[in-house]
Amino acid sequence: MSKMKESLGILLRGMAMGAADVVPGVSGGTIAFITGVYDRLLSALKSINPGLLFKLKSGGLAECWKHIDGNFLVLLFGGILISIVSFSHLITYLLESYPELIWSFLFGLILISGVHMLKQIKHWTVASMILLVLGCGVSYFIGILTPISLTPSYLMLFFAGCIAISAMILPGISGSFILLLMGLYPAVLAAVKDLDILVLMIFGFGCIVGLLTFSHILSWLLKQYRDLTLSYLTGLMLGALGKVWPWKETLETRINSSGQEVPLLERNISPWTYETLSGQSAYLLPSITLMLSGILLVVLLEKFSNRFTED
Repeated sequence: MSKMKESLGILLRGMAMGAADVVPGVSGGTIAFITGVYDRLLSALKSINPGLLFKLKSGGLAECWKHIDGNFLVLLFGGILISIVSFSHLITYLLESYPELIWSFLFGLILISGVHMLKQIKHWTVASMILLVLGCGVSYFIGILTPISLTPSYLMLFFAGCIAISAMILPGISGSFILLLMGLYPAVLAAVKDLDILVLMIFGFGCIVGLLTFSHILSWLLKQYRDLTLSYLTGLMLGALGKVWPWKETLETRINSSGQEVPLLERNISPWTYETLSGQSAYLLPSITLMLSGILLVVLLEKFSNRFTED
């Protein structure tokens, strides 16, 4: 029974990560960190290397599967895939119909996630504080970059997968947002909704290559310089708050691949200025409620994670 409970916990964590990864601005890595599977995920990914061939020769397939924590990876990534396929339509609809409310919820979620990560840093030094500020600056700068429009060729989709998945496992940087900056987010989301197998296979192969490569680097950094690395990652997360601020003024627009006019350049404004400029309600009270809901969700995720760990 405890084994089934653990498996269900891992699957649910994966589903939470997948739901986060669909949204530009929220990182699945953040959810992995909050729910306590981040280090285990990096360790499992790092174990997938050429040395597995020797394990296969000496211990067989069962030994290899145990070495890479195969059951954990299948359950976690299975949950991620379930969420991505299930929520891609819903997230698209909600972002188009209720942007202020959705971004408010995400703002609260990211804010409390940053607080959660700050608590993981055991020893503060001048270097860690500098890295925290640097991470904030880098993330904020990425957030104000103007999206470019790349042709979604197969080669470009492969490299996009490599880059986006590396961002996805970083707490604070959203792989979906990186795709948005590259102008490939609509193409990838459309492929998920339409189940375009060829595009998904090419993008997925890029994700696998990027994941196995970057996980080694990140795992080494966390092992050797954990507090410094966490400081920088926390900065990345907190710097993303500017991107998910609910009330924005559109300065420039562009025509996307579907022929729709979408924002290109935006700036953050107050809810009251938003109402004055747009003539629409800022939904201030519901937005604040959803921000608090995002905070509450992370608190519950922490408790959920602790309960499964203790069991």
